[in-house]
Amino acid sequence: MLTGKQKRFLRALGHGLKPVIQVGKSDVSEALIKETVEALASHELIKVKVLESCLMDRHSVAEELCTACEAELAQVLGRTLLLYKAAKEPKLELPKGK
Repeated sequence: MLTGKQKRFLRALGHGLKPVIQVGKSDVSEALIKETVEALASHELIKVKVLESCLMDRHSVAEELCTACEAELAQVLGRTLLLYKAAKEPKLELPKGK
């Protein structure tokens, strides 16, 4: 579970990122989950764009992706999600929580 300070740090890092994954008509499928896991493994912090054609609610998409990928949700802003999952050899060093 991320602390508020860690989420703030990740949001600042994620501000300049472009969306790596897009969720469309097919909603959250096995292929999308696989792509997300691979993206998280290589980047640790990714943006996911929920397109207008997606029938699921953005919060439902975030919850389902986080559960399936074992990732943490750093932010939901409009139709954009920011997901974080620490790599085996972390590239990002999060601030320490209290």
